[in-house]
Amino acid sequence: MAERNGASSLKVVSRKSLFFFFTMTSVLFIMSWFFVLRSTGRPHFIDHNLLPNSKLFSTFDGSNSQMQKQNVESSFGNRAILVDSEDAEEASETKTPNGKEKLVKYDGGKCNRNDEVVLKVFMYDLPPEFHFGLLDWKPSGNSVWPDIRAKIPGYPGGLNLQHSIEFWLTLDVLASEFPQASKARTVIRVRNSSEADIIFVPFFSSLSYNRYSKGNPHEKKSRNKILQEKLVTYLTAQEEWKRSGGKDHLILAHHPNSMLDARVKLWPATFILSDFGRYPPNIANVEKDVIAPYKHLISSYVNDNSNFDSRPTLLYFQGAIYRKDGGLARQELFYLLKDEKDVHFSFGSIQKDGIKKATKGMRASKFCLNIAGDTPSSNRLFDAIASHCVPVIISDEIELPYEDVLDYSEFCMFIRTSDAIKENFLINFIKGIGKEEWTRMWNKLKEVEHFFEFHFPSKDNDAVQMIWQAVARKVPAMRLKLNRSGRFSGSPPTIDKGLKSIAAPRNFW
Repeated sequence: MAERNGASSLKVVSRKSLFFFFTMTSVLFIMSWFFVLRSTGRPHFIDHNLLPNSKLFSTFDGSNSQMQKQNVESSFGNRAILVDSEDAEEASETKTPNGKEKLVKYDGGKCNRNDEVVLKVFMYDLPPEFHFGLLDWKPSGNSVWPDIRAKIPGYPGGLNLQHSIEFWLTLDVLASEFPQASKARTVIRVRNSSEADIIFVPFFSSLSYNRYSKGNPHEKKSRNKILQEKLVTYLTAQEEWKRSGGKDHLILAHHPNSMLDARVKLWPATFILSDFGRYPPNIANVEKDVIAPYKHLISSYVNDNSNFDSRPTLLYFQGAIYRKDGGLARQELFYLLKDEKDVHFSFGSIQKDGIKKATKGMRASKFCLNIAGDTPSSNRLFDAIASHCVPVIISDEIELPYEDVLDYSEFCMFIRTSDAIKENFLINFIKGIGKEEWTRMWNKLKEVEHFFEFHFPSKDNDAVQMIWQAVARKVPAMRLKLNRSGRFSGSPPTIDKGLKSIAAPRNFW
C-alpha cells in the first residue's frame, strides 16, 4: 500500500515538473521572438546630434516609414526632397538650436527652405594659376583670391560660358565668408578640414581646356596638361587627400574633355560633370558623381505671353548636323524632317548672329529637339528650357541634373533613338500632342526654369544652390565609404599576406 502511495506521489510531482518546464519554455520562446522582432524593426532612438554635421544627415534618415510618410505636396509628386519629419505639421515643429526649421521641400515648382547652412565646405587655397589667374587676374598682396566685393574678374563669353560651373561655385564659396552673406546660402566655407562635409578643389578645368589645351609648337606640353600634372602632385601631397584617399573631395570637370589626364589618377573623388559620355564607369558614374546643368546661352524668356497658337513652328533644331559616335541620329533625322511642314531643321552655330537666330527660333517653336551629338548632352536642352520650348530628348545615354528630385517627364518628351529614326514616327508623335498637353508642359517649364539659372550672389534654389544640394545628397555615401575603409585602422598591422587556410574538423565532411 505504501508503495502505491509513493508511486502516486511521484506521478503528481512529475506532472507538476513537466507542466512547470513546459510553461517556462513557452514564456522564454515568446519573449525571444518579441526581442527578435524588435531588433529587426525600425530604430526608434537615433540621436542625429551624434552624427557629423547632423543638420545635413538628419534629412537622410534611412527608415522606410519616413520615406513613405514624407511630405509629397510638391508638383513633382513623390520626387520631393526628403523631409526630416513624419508629416508636414511635425516638420514645422522641428527646430534647430536657434529656433529655425530644418526643412527643404518643393511646392509647386517653388522651393521653400530655411536659411540654415546645409553644407560645410573646406576649399583649398590653390595658387591663382588654377582658377582666377586663368581669367588674367593678378593677385595683390598675399591673398590668392580676388576681392569679389570690389570687383569680380570677367569670364569669357561664347561657348566658354556653357561650362562655367566652376566659376559660379567658387564665387559662392568665397561669398559665404562675408558677414553680409545672403541668408539663402546653401554652403559655408570652413577653415578646418576636419569640420567639413566636402573638400572642394577650385580648379577651373573647363576654362583651362578651352583656353590652353592647344600646345605651343615650341613646347612639348600644353599649359592645360601641365596644370593637370601640378594639380595631381598638389592634391596627393595634402593631408586631406591622404586621410581619405580623395573620397571626400569634389572636383569640377564639366567640359567633356577637361581633366583628360588627371581624371584617371583622381577618380576616387566626386566629379561634377555634364554627362558620362567620355568616362569609363570605373572612373565616373551616377552613384558617385554629380551631373550639373550647362549655363544656357540664350537669354531667359521674361514675361512670356505666348501660347500654343502663337508659336508657328512645330519642331525646331539648329546646330551641327554631322556628328560622330551617338550623334549619327542627327544626320538620319535631318533627312527625315527637312521637308516637313512647320519644321525647322538646319545647320547653325553661335558665330555671327547665331545666338540671336536661335533665340528667335526657339521662342517661336512649340517643341525643340535635343539630339545626342558627340556626347549624350548638350547646352541645347537648357536653351530650350529658358525659351519655354518643350524639349524633345533623343539621347538614350543622357543623364540629367537633379533627376532624383525633378521629374523631367513632366516638361520634356523622351523618345528612343531607335524609334525616332523610323520613317514618320517622330513627326506623327509630335503632331499627336494636343494643345492641352502642350500647355501643361509649357506651364511646368516656367515653374522649373529657375533651377537652371546661375546667379551671383546665388538665389534660393537657383542652379548654384541646386548643384550644392545635389552634392549634399552624395555626402552620406562618401561617409559610408570612408567609414568602411577605416574599419581596421586601429587594428595591429597584418604580418601575413594573402589568405590563410583554416583546417576543417575531421568530421566536417
